[in-house]
Amino acid sequence: MKWYQVDEAKERRERQYRRKVKDDWKAFAKSIQAADPSKKMLLREARREAVAIIEESARTQEQFERVLRIWDDMEIVEKWRLDKHEDKFVDALPDILDYQLTEYETVIPKPLDHVYWRQLLGGSFLDVIYDCPHEIPEMTSSRPVRDFTMELDESHREILYYWAIRQWSPQKIAALRNQTDRNIRKVYHNMIADIRKNMYIRLYNRYENKLPLTHTQREFMRTYWEQLDEKQQSRLTRKFEDEKRRRRKDEKKRRS
Repeated sequence: MKWYQVDEAKERRERQYRRKVKDDWKAFAKSIQAADPSKKMLLREARREAVAIIEESARTQEQFERVLRIWDDMEIVEKWRLDKHEDKFVDALPDILDYQLTEYETVIPKPLDHVYWRQLLGGSFLDVIYDCPHEIPEMTSSRPVRDFTMELDESHREILYYWAIRQWSPQKIAALRNQTDRNIRKVYHNMIADIRKNMYIRLYNRYENKLPLTHTQREFMRTYWEQLDEKQQSRLTRKFEDEKRRRRKDEKKRRS
């Protein structure tokens, strides 16, 4: 196959994919138009909320690739819509340039495209209200995580907040706290190690008794145990056996 034939085949696949994305968007638009008037806004909000959840929950490479595909599809649809209404867009261009365009070429000021403002305008006020190092326990819906963060002192909460939530570098956190970045790294990694260990201990009984756990919790229980060396595994096993013996004694005392 010649090189130009490869390019033609690639271009053909791209055209077919763009056509499929536009057809999917048209089908969604028709479903919105055919829906009950009272549910149109709800359907749009549900779609936006679903995309936002996918964007904010991405952690693995596959999940980030899925987010990129969604953004590419959004860009294809936006470009098609702009081309379709090109004359109107060109006439309105001077007014639009008074505002800021996002990277997706939609007429939204850039600050409003930030996650903070998207949550605020969407009615999700809790993350905004509790956006503070000292309110970290209120920023999670997980009861175990909330309990562990409640036990942290103020300095550890501050480091956890700026490192894990604000995504600050250790150097920036060190400059804020007048410490060395080496000390910040040591404190953070020890703190995360303690939280992971306590989480494993907290979920162990549910895991052993095959009680309901989320997929993330099951994966954590499996991977955490595999990462431990033999001494650490034996210490944890002894700890769990001692805990079982203590519970048996407590049950006998209650029955007697």
